[in-house]
Amino acid sequence: MTQTLTQSIVLPARQGIAIRLKQGQSIQVVNTYGQQVVDTWAFNAEDMSEFMSMEHTRARLYKLSPQVGDALYTTKRRAILTLEADSSPGVHDTLIAACDRYRYELLGARNHANCTDNLRTSLAKLHLTAPEVPCPLNLFMNIPIGQAGELAFLPALSQPGDAVTLRAEMDCIVVFSACPQDLVPINGVNCTPRDVELRVLAT
Repeated sequence: MTQTLTQSIVLPARQGIAIRLKQGQSIQVVNTYGQQVVDTWAFNAEDMSEFMSMEHTRARLYKLSPQVGDALYTTKRRAILTLEADSSPGVHDTLIAACDRYRYELLGARNHANCTDNLRTSLAKLHLTAPEVPCPLNLFMNIPIGQAGELAFLPALSQPGDAVTLRAEMDCIVVFSACPQDLVPINGVNCTPRDVELRVLAT
């Protein structure tokens, strides 16, 4: 099925954006420079209390991370997005909460940009408010689980130009944050957040 590019947006490093998608539209997240983690949320456009839930998605998929063809599910166990395509190594995270001011304070940084504030600010620009801060789908985030169950925060494995495409299964609000993390090397060994590109596609 042929898709047409209808909008291209550069999401600056450390910032967020909320975008309305109609059912059937897709959005491609391009890791322009490679290794940039992108926190991703989705809310039912008609009912903000229904949103994409990593807990419900893991229970439905019987896996820790979605793969191409997998749907992502809401708090009402309905598909809201589908992972339509992925040219990256396919390493994404569904376990780690969005960074917030408290995370950075524990790391010794005050008044640090963070994904939680990016979510709230981005929705506010559409005159919307999230009922809570859901655990995001952390695109490109590399959090391997060791044999003893331990977690590691490692640089993303994505390369420049790698992209993920998400298709809307209902009218929804998707929010992206180019994660500002520069104290832990999830955005590469140099701990440098970078811009990403968002491409809205229609069939």
